[in-house]
Amino acid sequence: MHEALAYLPQILPAYIAYIIAVVSPGPAIMAIIATSMTHGRKSGMAISLGIFGGSLTWATAAAAGLATLLQTYAVALEVLKIFGGLYLLYLAYKALRAARTTGDLQAAVTDAKTPSYRSLILRGYGIHVTNPKAIFAWLAIIALGMPQGAPASVAVLIITVCGATGFVAFMGYALLFSTPHALKIYRSARRWIEGAMAGFYCFAGIKLLTSNI
Repeated sequence: MHEALAYLPQILPAYIAYIIAVVSPGPAIMAIIATSMTHGRKSGMAISLGIFGGSLTWATAAAAGLATLLQTYAVALEVLKIFGGLYLLYLAYKALRAARTTGDLQAAVTDAKTPSYRSLILRGYGIHVTNPKAIFAWLAIIALGMPQGAPASVAVLIITVCGATGFVAFMGYALLFSTPHALKIYRSARRWIEGAMAGFYCFAGIKLLTSNI
């Protein structure tokens, strides 16, 4: 690990790139916000855990060189892109259906039924792992912080530090948007928020399906 510390000048830009990526609004962050405001803190933390797992999956793949393999086999990425886009459109449909539900917050939550923690973890994992753009982000981070000839310990250090930061950020979103103040905002503007989420997921899904990867 001591030899990895010698690469800190290269690792720092990679870390900054990761922070920018993790705080940028995307399907994963929006899913945490929506779940936390709708179903509460524990549910938000559960979907955050799934998203964190998806992030670690791509981080490990990028470090192991699997990203290059996926780039070589374009069909694999195309399939992944289609699954990811369709899944986001499915989430858009669910959000739109929730937006059209009449009544107060409690009635809406009762009608929708709070998902199990297991299903939320799997949902979060699915959102992140079916987004091929996530592996390209990790590929750029690993390439930026791990120059030619660098030992494997450098990749381990990058994944550890970035992973810890991502975990704190994802859980932080869940805690922040499950506060009584956030719940009050959601209660007063539930249909608008759900409608905005539906629009965002729809836009992200169509963009993913039509993008050139």
